[in-house]
Amino acid sequence: MSANSASPATDAGKSTGSGFRIPKVPFWVQIVAGLVLGVLLGWLARSQDIGWLYTTLDQVGSIFVQLLKLAVAPLVFFAILVSITNLRKVNNAARLATRTLLWFMITSLIAVAIGLAIGLVTNPGSGTGLTPKDGAKPEHAGSWIDFLTGIIPTDVITPFTELNVLQIVFMAAVAGIAALQLGDKAKPILSLSESILELLQKALWWVIRLAPIGTVGLIGYAIADYGWDLIGKYATFTADVYIGCALVMFGVYPLLLATVAKVSPLQFFKGAWPAIQLAFVSRSSVGTMPVTQKVTERLGVPKEYASFAVPFGATTKMDGCAAIYPALAAIFIAQIFDVQLGIGDYILIAFVSVIGSAATAGLTGATVMLTLTLSTLGLPLEGVGLLLAIDPILDMMRTATNVAGQALVPVIVSARENILDHDKYNSASASPVDEIEVEVEVEVEAETAKPSGVPVPA
Repeated sequence: MSANSASPATDAGKSTGSGFRIPKVPFWVQIVAGLVLGVLLGWLARSQDIGWLYTTLDQVGSIFVQLLKLAVAPLVFFAILVSITNLRKVNNAARLATRTLLWFMITSLIAVAIGLAIGLVTNPGSGTGLTPKDGAKPEHAGSWIDFLTGIIPTDVITPFTELNVLQIVFMAAVAGIAALQLGDKAKPILSLSESILELLQKALWWVIRLAPIGTVGLIGYAIADYGWDLIGKYATFTADVYIGCALVMFGVYPLLLATVAKVSPLQFFKGAWPAIQLAFVSRSSVGTMPVTQKVTERLGVPKEYASFAVPFGATTKMDGCAAIYPALAAIFIAQIFDVQLGIGDYILIAFVSVIGSAATAGLTGATVMLTLTLSTLGLPLEGVGLLLAIDPILDMMRTATNVAGQALVPVIVSARENILDHDKYNSASASPVDEIEVEVEVEVEAETAKPSGVPVPA
């Protein structure tokens, strides 16, 4: 697609031949409208007991999530494979990869500490009226044995059919490292992988454009199915999750940007906002990954490094789902089941948050991570059933925090390594999602096969 062919997206607000001006509705306005309409339709379906509306909202939301999941398995595989092989274009790649992982761990520790502190202060499980009988043991629970042994698949097909993202990441990493070792012999495979990745991202853009419609179904169904009365029982816990995520996203992250990266926090959120808002709606870090990578590049992170750090973060960097949420959920469930937690238990929660975050794997929900935390602490897994009803509402803020962190770390590492383009960072704008899509298409058209190294000082 040439730059001229992108004109329908960029000229949507211009006059047509008949002189009629078609207004261009910003993507964020479409999202907000979807949220409002979803709440209204959900309330109407529940209050008036409109069965067909309830079913329709459920189907619309389910189809949107299913479309996202449809792209997850191949997208993760080829994104990780290509991101690892792209490291061959980066000077001192090992140091960049190590420091990326280190900052993932540092920010996760900060996030889990904030989650624990909020939980200990607010006691979210007290006064809810919930009892252990309200819980239900999940069909599938995470454990350290399952986590460690489950990394290696028994065959190459099952991880894709059962959407075991951790095993897909393992296979992609092995394939990527093998391709690096083969050198020129692997070029045909790498070219094919890059083409497939671009194809998948293009298809995912179409799904992303459906996010406002998906929002109507997801929010509407949550309201229609659970109602305000049930949500009220979880008011403190819900507020804790949102406050904890907000403190990390708008408190810790700006502080790190200002003191460690020495860049403007406001400019970061201005540039990263399209990815953050999409994550809030889609509840999928992997589904948001193409937008996250693009806004990270627009914030001045070299493309070769961003193409590694963002896919890596989309499957392992989960400050919302794997740090704040399991910390608060463990305290909540312990209080419902009248189990006393000690200092050692809180240390275990922090350990699980840092080491086990890959269990969330960028999908909607954090049930596997929660069951992993509960099984490590010896808490009843029936507690998971207490939180399933409220999970969609929580997952929006959790995923937004995840994605903000996934864009933050590459900026910090690039700034520390003196490879951040400060001019691009300071000029990054909060362009709508559709404009980002056009930019991606133009770049794909203009991109050459010539490798470019990213200088990293010794």
